[in-house]
Amino acid sequence: MGIALSPAKAEPTLSNPSTPEDESSLVVTERAEVADGVACLTLRRPDGEPLPKWQPGAHIGLLLDNGLVRHYSLCGDPGDRSSWRIGVLRVPDSRGGSAYVHGKLHAGTPLRVRGPRNTFVLRPADRYLFVAGGIGITPVLPMIAAAEAAGARWRLLYGGRTRSSMAFLDELAGYGAAVAIRPQDQHGLLDLDGYLGEPDTDTLVYCCGPEPLLAAVEERCRAWPSGALRVERFQAKEQEETAADAGAFEVVLSRSGRTLHVPPGKSVLEAAREAGVSVLYSCAEGICGTCETEVLKGEPDHRDSVLSTEERESGETMMICVSRSRGPRLVLDL
Repeated sequence: MGIALSPAKAEPTLSNPSTPEDESSLVVTERAEVADGVACLTLRRPDGEPLPKWQPGAHIGLLLDNGLVRHYSLCGDPGDRSSWRIGVLRVPDSRGGSAYVHGKLHAGTPLRVRGPRNTFVLRPADRYLFVAGGIGITPVLPMIAAAEAAGARWRLLYGGRTRSSMAFLDELAGYGAAVAIRPQDQHGLLDLDGYLGEPDTDTLVYCCGPEPLLAAVEERCRAWPSGALRVERFQAKEQEETAADAGAFEVVLSRSGRTLHVPPGKSVLEAAREAGVSVLYSCAEGICGTCETEVLKGEPDHRDSVLSTEERESGETMMICVSRSRGPRLVLDL
């Protein structure tokens, strides 16, 4: 999965001139075209040392030389710490991310990478229903392998514009009838009513793909038990304005004891950076999870596209790049 920014936002630059602990210097060792417009890159350490551990659903951030940060799901084998694999779709109206990856990253290219992080965690279940649209298949691939290894029952419904545009079909073929390949030019829109029509308390639904697909799956899962559906988005979900958008509030930084004023129209992240506080972030739109911060006191007004309903209700963390406060004061672990 490639996480992109909506056109309304400025392109992010690196938040920290120093190297954060989770930043690695890697090299592209292999590149293959695995579908129309989809490049598969294999990344390794130049010294051959093991890469950090990761679990299905994790993504990494590519720190590109043009100043952009782009996030892509890891789609290889978590047990293989010698390499990471990502799949990147070339977007026709790319504003710099996918065009750079497709045009500049080849075997032998050095690359700075941040992560991995996981905001799309595969939870234990007796049964899974996976739904993938286009390049949204990337985080689902290791999830399927994990479900298979755990002996869980699972099915995959995978759609795309055409069969030639759908990546990793050769790998999925080995799973037989558990995988339904449904290119739109042959089958029309995915039959979500038939696939998701019967709620099941022992089943979890995982979906990644373009926004229309996610919205359709969310609508059909309203009748499912709370927490049964988890999605990962390419771009920020549209948010309705709330009273919190028009109000100012204070943020207390617990580590330093400083108090910041956050006026309407400004994020906690912006206020912190203007005050000289070093905060790690990437997308600035609430979709990558990089800026997730622990809330010590106060009630956040969540505006992100990462946290689940249960995680929002707990109020334990917030994405400071977009979320605000429901009250006059927040105390954060910053």
